Amino acid sequence: MALTELAAQHPSPVPKRCDILRTPRTYVDIQCRVDLAARYKAASQIARVLSEDWCTRELYCPACASDRLTRSKPNNPAVDFECAACNQPFQLKSLRHCKPRKIVDAGYEAMLRAIRTDRTPHLLLLHYSNTGSVQNLLLVPRVFFTESVIEKRRPLGPNARRAGWIGCNILLSAIPPDGKIPMISAGIPVPKGRVREEYSRVIGLAQLPPSLRGWTLDVLCTVRQLGKSEFTLQELYAFEQQLNSLHPNNQNVRAKIRQQLQVLRDIGLIRFGVRGSYRIA
Repeated sequence: MALTELAAQHPSPVPKRCDILRTPRTYVDIQCRVDLAARYKAASQIARVLSEDWCTRELYCPACASDRLTRSKPNNPAVDFECAACNQPFQLKSLRHCKPRKIVDAGYEAMLRAIRTDRTPHLLLLHYSNTGSVQNLLLVPRVFFTESVIEKRRPLGPNARRAGWIGCNILLSAIPPDGKIPMISAGIPVPKGRVREEYSRVIGLAQLPPSLRGWTLDVLCTVRQLGKSEFTLQELYAFEQQLNSLHPNNQNVRAKIRQQLQVLRDIGLIRFGVRGSYRIA
């Protein structure tokens, strides 16, 4: 059943503003207000309106203790929500399908500039059902956006309104599990304390400049590809060619791997064991 049909059959109660401000945030309601869909026909408009309204009512900041996010100013297209307490920016993308390998983003060059100047927002991926309930909500902290996870798309054809324009995709499959923090999973909200703990575990990456962070995350991604909590340096050396393809200007990949393992240790993501062995923290 379409959301517009649901809206006609099951109008949602509209909470008073005073109730929203005074009621303690003790739980997260996963149901969107499907009555809002009655004003729109395009699926993209319905998804935007329902998801933005839900986030305004239910979303909290994973970076601090604030239980509210506010909508950003209209002149900031890359940011949808902000935390008034810690000023962290968030971009929201709504999905009809769960766990895509890549998602479409904005202009390729604009995305690279944002990464290089450390101005990317946190990404929120909201997956909703046909009945308008939030099934999954994934947080990708902004520190996980590097040039390695951005895919350049083909230029628009000569007959397109913006002929020659080049967009990009975000390769979610290239982001390590550490950078994909569930806030809602299979319709069940993850406890806020756990979400904030996972965010705190990786935010040490923000201490690294963007030019270095790319290497660090690429090495972390190869560690995660091993699929185990304990690993050796020799096992990582097997990814030498893969890392060299991502960083063709570096001629000493093995030394760089060792260096980045020290960086990951210093920010608390891995631990050193006996000589040549490591463990995920």
